[in-house]
Amino acid sequence: MLREIWKYTKAAIGHIDPILFACTTLLSLVSIITIISAVDNFGKSKLVMQVAMFVVGNIIMLIVANLDYHWVLDKLWLPMIIFSVLILAVTLLFGSSGDNMETANKSWLVVLKLGSRKIMIQPSEFVKLTLSCTFAKHLDVVKDKINHPLALGGLALHAGAVVGLIFLSGDYGVALIYAGFLAVMLLCAGLSLWYFAGAGGAVILGFPLAWNYVLKDYHRKRIIVGFNPELDPEGKGWQPLLSKDCIINGGFFGIGLRQGGFYEVLTASHTDFIFATICEKYGFVGGSLVIVLLAVMVIRVAMIGYHARGDYGMFLCAGIFGCLFFQTLLNIGMCLAVLPVIGITLPFLSCGGSSMLATYIMMGMAHSVASHAPKNQRTVLKV
Repeated sequence: MLREIWKYTKAAIGHIDPILFACTTLLSLVSIITIISAVDNFGKSKLVMQVAMFVVGNIIMLIVANLDYHWVLDKLWLPMIIFSVLILAVTLLFGSSGDNMETANKSWLVVLKLGSRKIMIQPSEFVKLTLSCTFAKHLDVVKDKINHPLALGGLALHAGAVVGLIFLSGDYGVALIYAGFLAVMLLCAGLSLWYFAGAGGAVILGFPLAWNYVLKDYHRKRIIVGFNPELDPEGKGWQPLLSKDCIINGGFFGIGLRQGGFYEVLTASHTDFIFATICEKYGFVGGSLVIVLLAVMVIRVAMIGYHARGDYGMFLCAGIFGCLFFQTLLNIGMCLAVLPVIGITLPFLSCGGSSMLATYIMMGMAHSVASHAPKNQRTVLKV
C-alpha cells in the first residue's frame, strides 16, 4: 500500500519543474519567516493564513500540474468564462472595499461570517488565471487571422467583458495588471504593432477625459503624489516615503529579524508593502535576493512558454509571465516611491489568502505546460 502511494506520489512530483518550484518555495518561506519575525505587529491570524495557503497552495499546484493543460483549456474554457463574468458581476453588486480601506473599490466578497469575523476573497485574483486560460484558447482559434478586424473585435469583447467589470468596480490598479498581461498575450500571438500604436495613441488622447470624468479625487491625488511623494509628505505621500525609509533603514544586511523598525507603523507592511519590510529586516542583500528569485521565476515561465507543445502553452505562459512581471514591477516601484500606490501584491510574498492561493494555481498551470512539452524539449527545460 505504502509502496503504491509512493509510486503515484513520485509520478506526480515528476510533473513539477524544479527551478520554478525552488523559486516559489523560497519566496514563500521568506514571506513566512518575515511574518513570524513581526508576528506581534502583524498578528497571529496573518501567520496562520500564510502558512495554510503555502501548504494548500502547494497541494493544489501539484494536482493542477498533473492535468494536461490542453484538456483544461479545451473542456473548461466555457465554464471559466461564465465563472469569470459571474463572480466579478456578483462582486460589483455585493462586494466591498475590505476592512479599513479609504477607497470605494468593490474588490472583496464575503463568503462566510463567523460572528464578528468575516472570511473574504478577492475574486479578481482568481480571474487572472481563468482569463489567461480562456484568452489563450481564443488566441489559438484566431491566431491565423488575428489582425483581421472581426477577429480582433471578438478578442476585445472577450477581454472587455472581464476587464470592464473590474474597471467598474473602481480597482484600476488590478485592471492595469490585466491590460498588461493581455497585451503580452496579443503580442506573442502576432498582433500587428500598428494596433498597439493606435491603442497607445487612444490612451494618450483619452487620458484628459478620464482624469476629469472617470478618476475620483483620491485616484488623482494618488497618481500625482505617487510620482512625487514629497508634494504631500504628511498625507498621500506619507506611505511611499515611509516605505522608502524602511528600505534605507535596512542598510546592507538589515536590522535583523527581532528588531522593530519603521515597518511597525507602515500601513499594509504585511501586504502591499511587504518588500519594504523585507528590505528593512534583511537589508540590501535580502531585497536583492528576493528580486533575483522573482526574476528567475518570471524568466523560467517565459522559457517554459517558448518550449511549449503548440501555441496553447505559449499563449498561456505569456499571460502568466505578463501577470507576474507587471505585478512585481508595479509593487516594487511603489515600495521604492517611484510609482503611484495602487494596491498591488507581490507574488508569494505579500500576506493574503486570495493572492497566495491564486498564484499557486497559476504556477500549477505553468508546471503543466512544462511537463507536457515535447520530450526533446523537456531535457532542455531541466538543465
